[in-house]
Amino acid sequence: MTAHSSNQDVQLGMPQLPAPDYPADVRARLEADAKDVVSRYPDSRSALLPLLHLVQSEEGFVSRTGMRFCAEILELTTAEVTAVATFYTMYRRKPSGDYQVGVCTNTLCAVMGGDAIFEDLKEHLGVGNGETTEDGKVTLEHIECNAACDFAPVVMVNWEFFDNQTPASARRIVDDLRADRPVEPTRGAPLCTYRETARILAGFPDERPGAVAATGGAGPASLIGLRLAKGESVPARVVSPRGEAVDEPGSRHRSSHDAPQSTSDSDPHHPSGPVTEEGE
Repeated sequence: MTAHSSNQDVQLGMPQLPAPDYPADVRARLEADAKDVVSRYPDSRSALLPLLHLVQSEEGFVSRTGMRFCAEILELTTAEVTAVATFYTMYRRKPSGDYQVGVCTNTLCAVMGGDAIFEDLKEHLGVGNGETTEDGKVTLEHIECNAACDFAPVVMVNWEFFDNQTPASARRIVDDLRADRPVEPTRGAPLCTYRETARILAGFPDERPGAVAATGGAGPASLIGLRLAKGESVPARVVSPRGEAVDEPGSRHRSSHDAPQSTSDSDPHHPSGPVTEEGE
């Protein structure tokens, strides 16, 4: 019995052919952008990460053609480029949606409701982890810590923050994205498509009016450490022990010691938005 007859998934035969090149006009445009990127580095191979973002901005993912392009520009082997492109999760390996919706399922976000949000969105969208809706709008994935624990649970769309989410609020976000309705991040720059985000990550300026000025900072719990380092006095307690009434201003936001909770509601005492403290 041959391997093919015993396992229909096994493909025997010639190795995969080399990736096709970009069309001439696309290649010329990308070469001009790549020259700009490479010029920023004393060693050309240091430009590989932004170049991978550049080819991702062209196709919405890092294709074999994109990896071939990076290898040729930087005089690397395709194996060297593939090793980097497959190591970092920020590079997509297959076509996906205009909006990458990532639900943090790391420890704090998980116990504050991130796991519940992720499971709810999978059912609501009818997709699994890393899968894309049929309309090509949304790709859903669980992601690791985004350094926004003050605002747990956190959802990110194309790496922009949506803080203090609930299953209901997350459903509204994805429904609005799929319906092409305006969606505003809790803090940070206005939302754009994944391809546009990839070009910005490649190091090209965000020319949208007001995008650069838009910002956001750390939450009150994180800033406690900064104030202590400066020698300032801070409240004796940031959160209250389980079951104790919360009286101090600034102590409303609950910690993982108060978990498990089904979700975390927005904190009216600490609204998510830009802060003027050092450490933005």
